[in-house]
Amino acid sequence: MRKTFPFEKLEVWQEARKLVNSVYECSRSIPGHEQFGLTSQMRRAAISVANNLAEGSGRSGLKDQAHFSSQAHGSLMETACDLIIATDLGFVPEPTTDPILDQAYHLGVRIHNLRESQLRRANGSSSL
Repeated sequence: MRKTFPFEKLEVWQEARKLVNSVYECSRSIPGHEQFGLTSQMRRAAISVANNLAEGSGRSGLKDQAHFSSQAHGSLMETACDLIIATDLGFVPEPTTDPILDQAYHLGVRIHNLRESQLRRANGSSSL
């Protein structure tokens, strides 16, 4: 049995991993001529969410961790935008993208809360 990386234990990373799977499944229906355009961009943005959370977990300073949480949040917003555009262009129907956008929204709240917690702890404050 393989060793587990510390980031794999983070619930927020686990949710980001699920989002990647949802985005890949959804993007399979996008026409082939968009393979190197919207499909690629959407997939890379979703992967970037998980990657930034993983990278941040490996940083020793809380401000560094918060920076990567912020990057993950930005990539999440890009993913959501790509999903909305895919729907606007008629590549993916709303009943397919809406649950993924809900998933992204809830993940965004968790990433935001993680970042705020990291910044509070970095500044030595445990209260809200």
